[in-house]
Amino acid sequence: MSSTLEEQLKSVEVKQAVEKTEEAPVRVQKLDKLGRAYGTGRRKGSVARVWLKPGNGEVIVNGKPVLKYFTRSVLQTIVMQPFTISNRAGRYDVWCTVSGGGLSGQAGAVRHGISRALADYEPDLRSVLKPAGMMTRDSRTVERKKFGLMKARRSFQFSKR
Repeated sequence: MSSTLEEQLKSVEVKQAVEKTEEAPVRVQKLDKLGRAYGTGRRKGSVARVWLKPGNGEVIVNGKPVLKYFTRSVLQTIVMQPFTISNRAGRYDVWCTVSGGGLSGQAGAVRHGISRALADYEPDLRSVLKPAGMMTRDSRTVERKKFGLMKARRSFQFSKR
């Protein structure tokens, strides 16, 4: 009976040792030579390369201000979501290049890139951005067209005569 008790104690000690080694990794700030944080964002067919540095809140997308590039207010809101969620609006300048896809996919890609760059600049913000879904890459893309069909799933119209 004492041997089973000793075995149980050993197994508990082993479990505690494993739990200590499996703690969350300590995140460190990642900056380039110019003091900027970099993040790559993707959404649908779009890819955004985002650089973030302390500043007064200026956001430049493909050489244009965000209000000129994304004219719809919904897209502007999507791009600024990481800053509003983390209460960092107006503290960082963002410079990004985005290509591929349409405007909606590009706005989502810029948002994803900003979130990643923010998490690299301030590692503590990851715990705020991740539960809000900002760090997750939205993997939904357009389904490919199949042969013998008009579109991905739409078939040709049937006519008896």
